Amino acid sequence: MSSGSATPLLDQIRYPEDLRKLSEKDLPQLAAELRKETIDAVSVTGGHLGAGLGVVELTVALHWVFDTPRDRLIWDVGHQAYPHKIITGRRDRIRTLRQGGGLSGFTKRSESEYDPFGAGHSSTSISAGLGMAVARDLSGKKHNVICVIGDGAMSAGMAYEALNNAGAMDSRLIVILNDNDMSIAPPTGALSSYLARITSSGTYFYVRDIAKQLAKRLPKSWERRAARVEEYTRHLWQGGAWFEELGFYYVGPIDGHNFDHLLPVLKNVRDADQGPILVHVVTRKGKGYAPAEKAADKFHGVNRFNVITGDQFKPKPNAPSYTRVFAESLIEEARRDDKIVAITAAMPSGTGLDLFGKAFPERTFDVGIAEQHAVTFAAGLAAEGYKPFAAIYSTFLQRAYDQVVHDVAVQKLPVRFAIDRAGLVGADGPTHAGSFDIAYLGCVPNMVLMAAADEAELKHMVATAVAIDDRPCAFRYPRGDGVGVPLPERGVPLEIGKGRIIREGSTVAILSLGTRLQEALKAADQLAAMGLSTTVADARFAKPLDTELVHRLAREHEVLVTIEEGSIGGFGSFVLHELAQSGLLDRGLKIRTMVLPDVFIEHDKPERMYEKAGLNAPGIVETVLTALGKPAAVSDIRA
Repeated sequence: MSSGSATPLLDQIRYPEDLRKLSEKDLPQLAAELRKETIDAVSVTGGHLGAGLGVVELTVALHWVFDTPRDRLIWDVGHQAYPHKIITGRRDRIRTLRQGGGLSGFTKRSESEYDPFGAGHSSTSISAGLGMAVARDLSGKKHNVICVIGDGAMSAGMAYEALNNAGAMDSRLIVILNDNDMSIAPPTGALSSYLARITSSGTYFYVRDIAKQLAKRLPKSWERRAARVEEYTRHLWQGGAWFEELGFYYVGPIDGHNFDHLLPVLKNVRDADQGPILVHVVTRKGKGYAPAEKAADKFHGVNRFNVITGDQFKPKPNAPSYTRVFAESLIEEARRDDKIVAITAAMPSGTGLDLFGKAFPERTFDVGIAEQHAVTFAAGLAAEGYKPFAAIYSTFLQRAYDQVVHDVAVQKLPVRFAIDRAGLVGADGPTHAGSFDIAYLGCVPNMVLMAAADEAELKHMVATAVAIDDRPCAFRYPRGDGVGVPLPERGVPLEIGKGRIIREGSTVAILSLGTRLQEALKAADQLAAMGLSTTVADARFAKPLDTELVHRLAREHEVLVTIEEGSIGGFGSFVLHELAQSGLLDRGLKIRTMVLPDVFIEHDKPERMYEKAGLNAPGIVETVLTALGKPAAVSDIRA
């Protein structure tokens, strides 16, 4: 195939084995076509764009040099894997990205043999890759294991732990550091590229080993001196001493958009009979698409957009987002209290703390992808009398559970956890669903756990969290827009452990925790139309539980239904435990707990996900009617 051919090359590529039939001269054209296809696809579906555009050339080079899927190629997080998906048999489905029944926005083992390890959270690739490399060695096999990890993900402690372990084990492992913020090294040039090629070559490895063997025959002082000279010669130009100290052989930095630089180095490390090797590649987020290059942060995750202008299609919200209400509420509280500080783990815009940071830059701390550190850092601030708000997604707080228990709760330190993305999150799917925090925080002593039913309640819960100064607390709220209720001028602290009655009835009681309250009210309307008088209550607190409210609902109604946006083991379990302990289950109460099903629900629109989970008005009505033994009415609801 000739270079510069007018015939589209991407149309000839279904799998990497087709790609490897191309000549080296054809790769730039293929990369250009792959970049265009990625832009076009994401403009239709939305998703993560900037990171994928930055690794187009690297993706092509890796699949051209290595024998995937026999060689294991692991993408950290998976934000950057759309080009990889296009050339690994999924181009015909690429415009289903993040849609119900379509491709995942991340790598996924069940989706393709070219995804040897699934991800959605960062910094897992080196650990997984080392496990695969050791499995290969134990099995007597010879294939390569390649991990691609970004410089942001490299900031997490887990990545360091994996590097440290890999360096000590001396197993053959290739780590590609995708430095797309150029935060570790300056831009690369011809000299750097030349040095990378030379120092990754078999000849250099051979000479280096001879030098090491020779040095061992010399007096100890000379051995140390010879080793230092070899290291100094390379680090003078390259700056990879930190990785070398961990036991990795460092190569780079090299230009990740230049095939003349990439291919020789990748071939050399592929063929090297060495232990762990780290290749430092510098790329640019949004490469090749001007709007993304100019605003890499805004094109990390995008809605559908106009390819020509870069303008994103954003539906006009009917109400402010929960995230924005939290941020603005915290800003208001911080204006009155200079002890309030805010902490994020590399998610300032996602948690709304970018707004807080503009108002109070000296009181805002982005600790990087380091949730464990974020929590204990907050504990240290709390120990000195400050009022830290750790704004962390529910799914990411899972990574810091020991710190929540050991460093915060045991010591009763008043760290305030603002838990964004509670419940199901739509297109990001099961890796980002906030399914478990009610269960995993509700069992921790000394914890106050709240869930906002709407944006006004969220504002009150921020004020409540400020006022709690003798123990830790958490308040959870979902992704997306509020329900449109009027916001109070100022949040008012709630009475700890007290819920509220929204609507009075006599036969059925629905006790809601969180934003399913609107669905509970709809269900109450439908039940009323069937002649079933229904009470609707908002628990507000999962812990401490409003036992007085729970007892009243149990005594005065024939059916009690709890509903929450969380897994089994959460709020419903707490209510059941209380009723069992108090003996109220013995009076024949019909009680049902509505929780997320015991499966990982695949990505879709949130309303469809909740429909699948049965956590909507029809699902509530069906639960009530089934409890009352009215199957005919149930069939009417289903129809």
